[in-house]
Amino acid sequence: MSKPFTPKIVTANALLEGDVIYLTETGWSRDLNDAEVLTDEAHADLRLIEASAQTGDVVGVYLADVEISDGIPIPTHFREDFRARGPSNYAHGKQEQF
Repeated sequence: MSKPFTPKIVTANALLEGDVIYLTETGWSRDLNDAEVLTDEAHADLRLIEASAQTGDVVGVYLADVEISDGIPIPTHFREDFRARGPSNYAHGKQEQF
């Protein structure tokens, strides 16, 4: 018996900058809150294939599990939470605001 499908997002790294990016309905964003949440397995597989084909823009494309809280995707794995926060050096990047 297969595991039930849980909500997912498509994530990758921007090829030139290396930033963590998330697939939206219309393109890519560096903000996790903009990510397209995929609740259908077939649609998620299709979006993953479409994103993976963008080899001139992205690398390391994969599906990441999320939960939805107040309409916002929340990573369910510590790795994705870490990636969403940006570099661990507070002097630059996404964590500069903290």
